[in-house]
Amino acid sequence: MTKAEDSSVHHSTFNIRHSGGAPTPGRISRLLWPLTSWLVTNLTVTLFWFYFFVLNRTTVIGRRNVGESPNTLLLSNHQSMVDSFLVGLAAFYPKSWIKPRLMPWNPAAAENFYRTPLLAWLAYNWKCIPVRRGRRDLHAMHRMTEELKHGIMTLFPEGTRTRDGSVGNGRPGAGLVILSTLPKVIPVAIEGMNQLLPIGRYIPRVMKRIYVYYGTPIDLSEFAGRKRTKELSEQVVDRVMQAIREQHCELQVMAGTKTISHPPSQREPVMANAEQTEEELITR
Repeated sequence: MTKAEDSSVHHSTFNIRHSGGAPTPGRISRLLWPLTSWLVTNLTVTLFWFYFFVLNRTTVIGRRNVGESPNTLLLSNHQSMVDSFLVGLAAFYPKSWIKPRLMPWNPAAAENFYRTPLLAWLAYNWKCIPVRRGRRDLHAMHRMTEELKHGIMTLFPEGTRTRDGSVGNGRPGAGLVILSTLPKVIPVAIEGMNQLLPIGRYIPRVMKRIYVYYGTPIDLSEFAGRKRTKELSEQVVDRVMQAIREQHCELQVMAGTKTISHPPSQREPVMANAEQTEEELITR
């Protein structure tokens, strides 16, 4: 094998590095990205919209809480491989056709989404940021903070999918991103996606009940200006995960998978908001 073959295999759109590093887009991909990303992303989410809202029954709550401002971070629990499509399109589709900047950036495992030139090209146009699992990927962290400053991002603080539907602990990396950019933080809870596409299954199911709940922005101003440490990052992400757990508990009650035998929390229950409109609650 020649030196050139050992370092990378060049494709017209992507360079796939054999060293294990994240693939890099070629010149053609970078040139056409504004057009291809808009087209590929919106066509993909249109198909997913049909899947989530026609072939399955999806309820969206609190979409008004998200807004459209840049530096907005959607932090969600993680149940399936396609969670990022649900979180993004339920908040911004079909507005994304005329406002493509609204579709969120998505950190994605490099070993899953960048295995082949075609997958890498799709992930690149889906606004994915490759992350090397099991490593302290400082390059990916820097890229996330830079993109978030000017856009919207979906992040799964648990770092992995649940096997039983429960909400796990968040990792400090998500807290570090928050401390670096001080974004508008929206806690997002999803329920039912682990039944739609559980771990180990590659063909999604249909006729399932899915819920997405966008909570009110979390006030994290008390952490601004403090030294960014692992301990502080953990405090930040713990605050967010608590909000996600409370929202997720409410969704489980709505879905009939859980009953509450203790006094309700101080957070406003899902269905108690008298100002909730049809735009905020979409049931198929």
